[in-house]
Amino acid sequence: MSRNHQRLVAVLMFSVAVLFVHVLAADEAIQLADGKLSFKAPQRWQRKQPSSSIVEHEFVIPKAEGDAADGRMTVMGAGGSIDANIDRWLGQFLDADGKKLAKDKAKIDKKQIAGEDLVIVDLSGTYLDKPGGPFAPGAAVERKNYRMLAGVVVTKKLGNYFFKFYGPDKTIEAHEDAFLTMLESLEKK
Repeated sequence: MSRNHQRLVAVLMFSVAVLFVHVLAADEAIQLADGKLSFKAPQRWQRKQPSSSIVEHEFVIPKAEGDAADGRMTVMGAGGSIDANIDRWLGQFLDADGKKLAKDKAKIDKKQIAGEDLVIVDLSGTYLDKPGGPFAPGAAVERKNYRMLAGVVVTKKLGNYFFKFYGPDKTIEAHEDAFLTMLESLEKK
C-alpha cells in the first residue's frame, strides 16, 4: 500500500470515528430533575455553558438565512404559576404600536407529554432583550421581528420545567418543528 493510500485510509477512518462520536452525542438524552426527566435536543443545536446560574441547559440555534442573529434556547426548573410566567413573557414583547403585548395576541396550546401537562406559548413582536437575563438591572435592547416559543412542562411531583426558545422570526420558524419534536421527546423515568 502506497504512503498516499495509507494517509487516505487513515483520514477516512478518522472521519468515520468523528461522525460516529457525533451521532452518539446527538442521540444522548439530556437530563432534568436528577435524571427523572430527559429530552433529546436537535442535532444541529449547539449546547453551551449557560450564561446564567438559574439556567440548567442552554443551546445556540443556527440563524436562518437573512437573519442577523442566532436563536437561543434555555431550559430550567422554576416556580411560579403558568399565568404569572406568561404575563412576564408578554411584558418582554412590544406590539406594533410599542405597547406591551396583550394576552389575546399570545397563542397558547395545551397537551399531554409523558403523562404530564405541557403548555406551549407563541409570542411575536419587538423583544425587550436583557442580556443579563430578565431580572438583570439596566436597559433592554429592542429586537424587532422576534418570536418566542416556550414550552412549560408541569409535572405532578418534579416541579415545572421551562423551555424558552427565542430569536429572529425566520430562525424560530425554521426550527419550530425541531423545537416541538424536542418537547415531544420528553421521557419520564
